[in-house]
Amino acid sequence: MVFEGRSFGAPAERSGEVVFNTAITGYQEIFTDPSYTGQIVVLTNPQIGNYGTSSADNEAPRPCIEGLAVREFSSVTSNWRSDEEARDFLSHYGVPVISDLDTRALVRHLRSRGVMRGVLSTIETDHAKLVEQARSIPSMAGLDLATRVSTRERYEWLKPVERCSPSDLVSTPAEPRFNVVAYDFGIKQNILRRLVHSGCRVTVVPSLTSAEDVLALRPDGVFLSNGPGDPEPLHTQIDNVRRLIGKTPVFGICLGHQILGLALGGKTYKLKFGHRGANHPVLNKLTERVEITSHNHGFAVDPDSLNESDIEITHVNLNDHTLEGFRHRREPAFCVQYHPEAAPGPHDSHYLFNDFVEMMAEYKSGRSAQTGTRPAVVRGQ
Repeated sequence: MVFEGRSFGAPAERSGEVVFNTAITGYQEIFTDPSYTGQIVVLTNPQIGNYGTSSADNEAPRPCIEGLAVREFSSVTSNWRSDEEARDFLSHYGVPVISDLDTRALVRHLRSRGVMRGVLSTIETDHAKLVEQARSIPSMAGLDLATRVSTRERYEWLKPVERCSPSDLVSTPAEPRFNVVAYDFGIKQNILRRLVHSGCRVTVVPSLTSAEDVLALRPDGVFLSNGPGDPEPLHTQIDNVRRLIGKTPVFGICLGHQILGLALGGKTYKLKFGHRGANHPVLNKLTERVEITSHNHGFAVDPDSLNESDIEITHVNLNDHTLEGFRHRREPAFCVQYHPEAAPGPHDSHYLFNDFVEMMAEYKSGRSAQTGTRPAVVRGQ
């Protein structure tokens, strides 16, 4: 299928997997989320760009999407926090945008057929050539993109969550008590802010850092980040995580959840059109509470592939009953597929960062081994 529209952003030609996101706000976070590497994003909210962009809201230093498709790109920016128009922000980094097209028809097509490869071009006008080019793009399945987007050098992260306004109900950051090593598979900056806000001193390491080098940093816990692409080709990362289980507390989000599942002997599979949005209901099976959560993933862990004697399922998606979280029954390790650092609920899932801190405290004190208390907390509010 071919859709024609109006060009915004940079004159360019980009290719990738075409996906859609149903969030009403948060387009800048979508632009800069490394998990969208290799993807052209269609936004279902009809008007994009009306509140501009703010450097404080970036999830990475620059946009990570290959291209953007919207119904209307606003010509007016109105927000006191904005420091740049959205179109200028994308244009500066060479990201092409197509607007004035029927995004509803495009999303219905992707929903019924599944996400597919596509080309966004302001250069080529021959439909047949564009379709043939789209067919030649490698499938997302089998692609190792996490290694590509990961940091090349180790670094420290010190910034906590900051108030957006005087009325923003942000608590005072906790005193830093725990050393956390965070694997960067495409990590979002707000995850780092949340870890620091919860009382962690965070060292971010490249995705291929060995388990031995991580343990040499004497962490109180290890965090496995989100990221793009297929988890199955990440053999080195999976093996490193397997060797960390039982030696330090482990907490994973999104791709980190999938890597932990693979490290524990599970399997992953590609979803038809993925979960991308800010209103997905997830049931916490430990508390029977429903969390409204933010999602961005195209792969999932198969719950039937996990060993029930080792793994306890903690969270389930109420839309399609896919696996959203689990914990190890004996070792201090847990993870979720969704994004607790985001705020769609708005704060339904922030407890997971506190659970990680409590798990590290319990493991560090040795109470878990002495009392038999299961170290993976994941209680909920």
